[in-house]
Amino acid sequence: MSTETPEPDITSRPRGRAARERMYQYLLLLCAALSILVTISIVALLARDAITFFTLVNPLDFFGGTEFLLSRDVYGLLPLLSGTLLVTVIAALIALPTGVAAAVYLSEYASDRMRSVLKPGLEVLAGIPTVVYGIFALVYVTPFLRTIGLPVNTFNILSPSIMVGIMIVPMVSSLSEDAMSAVPDSLRRAGYGMGATKFEVTTGVVLPAAASGIFSSFILALSRAIGETMIVVVAAGSQPRMLNLAEPLQNLWQGFQPMTAAMVQINSADSVSQLGFSSMFAIGLTLFAITFLLNLVSNRIAARYREEYE
Repeated sequence: MSTETPEPDITSRPRGRAARERMYQYLLLLCAALSILVTISIVALLARDAITFFTLVNPLDFFGGTEFLLSRDVYGLLPLLSGTLLVTVIAALIALPTGVAAAVYLSEYASDRMRSVLKPGLEVLAGIPTVVYGIFALVYVTPFLRTIGLPVNTFNILSPSIMVGIMIVPMVSSLSEDAMSAVPDSLRRAGYGMGATKFEVTTGVVLPAAASGIFSSFILALSRAIGETMIVVVAAGSQPRMLNLAEPLQNLWQGFQPMTAAMVQINSADSVSQLGFSSMFAIGLTLFAITFLLNLVSNRIAARYREEYE
């Protein structure tokens, strides 16, 4: 007669518990599906009104036009795109190196006590309302730039770009620091064992190993800069203009109107034609397409360069 006792079946669950598990599963599925549905609905509504606009305006005239004048029903995207790209480039020049440097310090050099102070302090920047950044750019940054001798106008592209760059520093630093903290300590110890200094380990081991996360933070931060609204509405002005390629520095002193600011102007205008109102959706759809492509690039970079450790 066998004395072995049967092993308990740990996979079986009471009927009521199994029903609750299915309910939780369906509830979570509903939440996931709702987020996708909202995104699809937004895109569909943008596309519907944008199609109405493009039935009246040649898409080539819109995407290749060099003038944007609501009063004359002239809708060219290039002046608005110029302002958006200029803000993004200047903000990137400020935020990307600053954010990575902050992340390197927090991940590799800062003590636990210093990290507990600096990281929340950086993240506070992300919680400041963007209209406050815009007012700060107009009231304080522009006069300061004049004080140091830069011939900026009251409304200029440099001041809001600086504040957009400061605004996205926490995104770059936080995501980059998370990516560097995920690098196994065994790689660091291997570098030290070969006689490398801390700086050499950081630049030669940690940064390459965390490259996918760092580049993803760059793309996400640029997407945030492209879609920024209130800072540029307050401080960049409302003059759509093309970039002056002959004198590049002159662009920094003048006001521009990025795509988001143009959408705000159209929506808040006292009187605007139906065509002008529809142009807001064409601009919005273009802005969505740009940010969507940037996020696709971010996902591809993360998948291509992701390091897997056991």
